Amino acid sequence: MLRVSCLILLTIFLPCLVSAQQTDGSVRVGASLTAAPDARPWLSSSGEFAFGFQQVQGDDRFLLSIWYDKIPEKTIIWYPEGGPTVSAGSKVELTNGSGLLLSDPRGRNVWTSGPVSVVAYAVMNDTGNFMIFGNGSGKIWESFNFPADTMLPTQVMERNGVIYSKMSKGNFSRGRFQLRLLQDGNLVLNTRDVASGYAYTDYYATKTNDPVNESNAGERLFFDSIGYLYILRRNGKRFDLTPKQELPFGDYYHRVTLDFDGVFTQYYHPKDPTDSSGWGVVWSYPENICLSFHGTEDSGACGFNNVCSLSHGNRPKCECPKGFSLVDPSNPYGDCKPYFFPYCQEGGPKRDALDFIELYDIDWPYADYVIMNPTSETDCKSSCLNDCLCGVAIYRGNKCWKKKFPLSNGKVDYSLGVKAFVKFPKGDVNPPGSPQSSRAKNNRQSLIIVGSTLLGTSVFVNLLLIVAICAGMFLIYHNKTRQLDPGVETNLVRFTYKELVKATNGFKDELGKGAFGIVYKGVIRTNTVAVKKLYTMVQDGEKEFRTEVNAIARTHHKNLVQLLGFCDDGDERLLVYEYMSNGTLASFLFGDMRSGWNPRCNIALGTAKGLSYLHEECSTQIIHCDIKPQNILLDEYYNARISDFGLAKLLTMNQSRTNTGIRGTKGYVAPEWFRNTPVTVMVDVYSFGVLLLEIISCRKSVKENESGDEYAAILTDWAWDCYQEKRLDLFVENDSEALDNIKKLRSFLMVGLWCVQENPSLRPSMRKVIQMLEGVVEVNEPPCPFPFVM
Repeated sequence: MLRVSCLILLTIFLPCLVSAQQTDGSVRVGASLTAAPDARPWLSSSGEFAFGFQQVQGDDRFLLSIWYDKIPEKTIIWYPEGGPTVSAGSKVELTNGSGLLLSDPRGRNVWTSGPVSVVAYAVMNDTGNFMIFGNGSGKIWESFNFPADTMLPTQVMERNGVIYSKMSKGNFSRGRFQLRLLQDGNLVLNTRDVASGYAYTDYYATKTNDPVNESNAGERLFFDSIGYLYILRRNGKRFDLTPKQELPFGDYYHRVTLDFDGVFTQYYHPKDPTDSSGWGVVWSYPENICLSFHGTEDSGACGFNNVCSLSHGNRPKCECPKGFSLVDPSNPYGDCKPYFFPYCQEGGPKRDALDFIELYDIDWPYADYVIMNPTSETDCKSSCLNDCLCGVAIYRGNKCWKKKFPLSNGKVDYSLGVKAFVKFPKGDVNPPGSPQSSRAKNNRQSLIIVGSTLLGTSVFVNLLLIVAICAGMFLIYHNKTRQLDPGVETNLVRFTYKELVKATNGFKDELGKGAFGIVYKGVIRTNTVAVKKLYTMVQDGEKEFRTEVNAIARTHHKNLVQLLGFCDDGDERLLVYEYMSNGTLASFLFGDMRSGWNPRCNIALGTAKGLSYLHEECSTQIIHCDIKPQNILLDEYYNARISDFGLAKLLTMNQSRTNTGIRGTKGYVAPEWFRNTPVTVMVDVYSFGVLLLEIISCRKSVKENESGDEYAAILTDWAWDCYQEKRLDLFVENDSEALDNIKKLRSFLMVGLWCVQENPSLRPSMRKVIQMLEGVVEVNEPPCPFPFVM
């Protein structure tokens, strides 16, 4: 009878005891939770945050997570790395030696917080931070140090910190997007290759790095208790991401989340559970993600062949245009497959069997392989029909861009005024795809009607406006400004000669000397700069000045030296660059101490990316013409930065070849320079190949014959001999670091030999070079680079 009474009392008071254990948010060692639809979580002392299992992906999968427990949405703000989901009956336990241990119903380990010292207890904190304490009450693990896709007030991200987006709305595995605070203090958003983790070029950056003044660089990202997110600089100053006037004050929850669509957003939510207004947006970056990608490394905001348009709240909307369909119908943000894929094999479709789907205001700006300028719409379409490689042609303003699949960075932009012609077989009158193009056409026609009406009723006002603009331009033209010459869109600063004399202390500290000028170290407003003074007596000096300013003002890439300003005061021509603290690659490679293998590999890859940008991603294609170690500078983190566009030959967009005099430096000049034949970007590929061989071997391209070993005198000859004889150890002079990674060493050497092929048509593009260096594509066996030399 006594036993029965005790059981009754225990049944009555057990829930009270369990509840009492949770009033302070503490969790004892040995406590566990089991995944089930009605499972109770571990709550924080206020009950605002919960740690436990949430049902996701239907009723049969559960995610270990932390969430807001008092609001209807139960929004998840943390989950383990990779977002592993488990089935019902799985268990998480606070263990003595492994911290949190997640296991499936069979007892197999799924995830652990990691080996830790002896655990005393854990706490689900009211900040949303789950903390594990050891003996002596010291913290030994906390969820804030391992964020998923969200940061909460009081949370901090140090340099090299990162958060990942989800793969999709219901898939919590790591997605394509990252937020990173880089080692240099710059906060960036970038996409990544999901399989390898390789980070692509950023599509948003705070630019809180400062190579000139390190104390001004970002130190950590801080989300304060009030709800302000900012970057704290090393000098104590702040860079605010949350505008002060936009933060809603009051009783609100705040969070910042990198959403699965790549938009970084600060949200707020009333703490009142009866308030059904849901999550509001304070801000989001970037403002238009569809227009934020510049390059060919990745597909853009949406998948390959997909098209991005901006919807409500600055969110991207991805749709396959007409003529395309989703590869994975469950993922509208993914890749689209073309209804018709052009091919060049025998038996392929004839010209008269093909036609076009016409799309309006849609463009894929970085996938063209041929540009026709000037041309007509009819000739543009005809050229694509006759070209078995052409899948899409873009026509705008008498220009035609022919493109191959896959297409990247697709976007809808009504300001472009473009037409896209998608090739498809005749007879398929209704190929699959989104009605996006017809809606765009209707919108376009509506805009034309409205615009025509407004234009017809405002002729007089427009005439007055034109007169005012002309008068203003006349005044601007006749007044000295601090801007570059008309036609060059840039924010460059225009300095007077006196200002640069003062900045360089009378041109006393010489950094280097080239064929067209001398570079001096200077200081402008506490920032160290490099000032290049051009030789006024050289005939090509003024021409070089115009070339450099026009070229560099239109370029922006992390592997190019940034031009800050210029001077054209009287006969003086000077250029002001950012200062590179680690000097030239020549000093790095050919100094007394052999440089490390991994830094050399990173420098090679960075240089390749900079060249690829100049060749394929600039609004005006640029051939550098003088790639050599002296023109590759190293910033404070030994990142490669291409400098000296003084020998660059600009190509207009309708050209792929140009005739010019011999340019470049002995040992790096491509053979075609000496044949009086048109040169292409392949002259840079050749020079890069020589440079790559120098980076691998730490030898100069041309060596004085001191030892009598003539084969070692020319580096390209020596490289081929070592490759043929399989003596890579001789080529790197027994560099143990390089030989420890013999596969990569051999691959790099083969890439270099491909680049220095005497026949330009055999050389790879710089984009292909990048893929080979990264191991994305296989490197085939190269032929002898100089087959005509006996």
